[in-house]
Amino acid sequence: MTGTSETGSGLQLGIDTFGDVTQDAQGRTESYPEVIRHVVEQGVLADRVGLDFFGVGEHHRPDYAISAPDVVLAGLATATQRIRLGTAVTVLSSDDPIRVFQRFATLDAISSGRAEVILGRGSFTESFPLFGHDLRQYDELFSDKLDLFTRLLEETPVTWQGSTRPPLVDQEVFPRTAAGLTAWIAVGGSPESVVRAARYRMPLMLAVIGGDAERFAPFVQLYHQANAQLGNPALPVGLHSPGHVADTDEQARDELREHWTKNRDTIGAERGWPPAQPGDFEREVEHGALYVGSPETVAQKIARTVRLLGVQRFDLKYSHGRLPHEHMMRSIELLGTSVAPRVRELLAQEADAGA
Repeated sequence: MTGTSETGSGLQLGIDTFGDVTQDAQGRTESYPEVIRHVVEQGVLADRVGLDFFGVGEHHRPDYAISAPDVVLAGLATATQRIRLGTAVTVLSSDDPIRVFQRFATLDAISSGRAEVILGRGSFTESFPLFGHDLRQYDELFSDKLDLFTRLLEETPVTWQGSTRPPLVDQEVFPRTAAGLTAWIAVGGSPESVVRAARYRMPLMLAVIGGDAERFAPFVQLYHQANAQLGNPALPVGLHSPGHVADTDEQARDELREHWTKNRDTIGAERGWPPAQPGDFEREVEHGALYVGSPETVAQKIARTVRLLGVQRFDLKYSHGRLPHEHMMRSIELLGTSVAPRVRELLAQEADAGA
């Protein structure tokens, strides 16, 4: 993927979802088919309002409806015109790199070159036993499969040997793409992962889900330094964070607070975290990684993050637990029609002032 400038005109603004199982306006839990159809509606709206990217996560848990994001994205490819379509993320550790490449090369063909794949370890581990993998090989599986996947991106016959699958000898993989497949590496803040992205000459996607994004500035600097030392071209950095937009700050907070808290506590109970405390939500909104509020409030916060980190893409995770479909649709509409143009305006104003 080629880099973009750090001005407002070059910034890409996208959204992503994990396909959280939602509730309707009456509080009824929606079925998996309903949720998946709603995700397609959300992606179509994102395309219509001019957002740059729509990402779909992969999970294998009861609280998320999407386990095959490439299938959902293929459906979206036939219903959208310009928006780029990708994952958030593909759990490469428990998948077959060749099949991942083939599926996304096929998506790239269906979408006329709009496919992206964001590769990561995933934040959950259910896929390991489901697909017969040993969690004791957590690091080895990702390292081995990522090494193979980067070879596949060259789209030439592959001779490769690793430790987790039989070797390949002069093996060709089809289909091939028209202009190459865009692939990112997602990291949560490990210096080793940042350097690995540079070593493989892949764009870096930072998952910032808590705390001030400014604390990730050293990782961005490390990535650029590693690329320079390796003689790589300038490669883009993206950032993924959660958020919600409504017509006013108060409305946005009121719509999200309960769903954010319940979702955080459900995951926290599995990981040994204490329950969310009074004020945690507000602190994350005001000083942390939650981009919640009116279009102006969210635009100001995104613009600040882009300035601090110099990222070329910002993806907002707009789904949160059981947050109803109608609230998410309004959030997407405001992101495309109000937030995105305002962010670019703010960044352009600063660039003009600096010049």
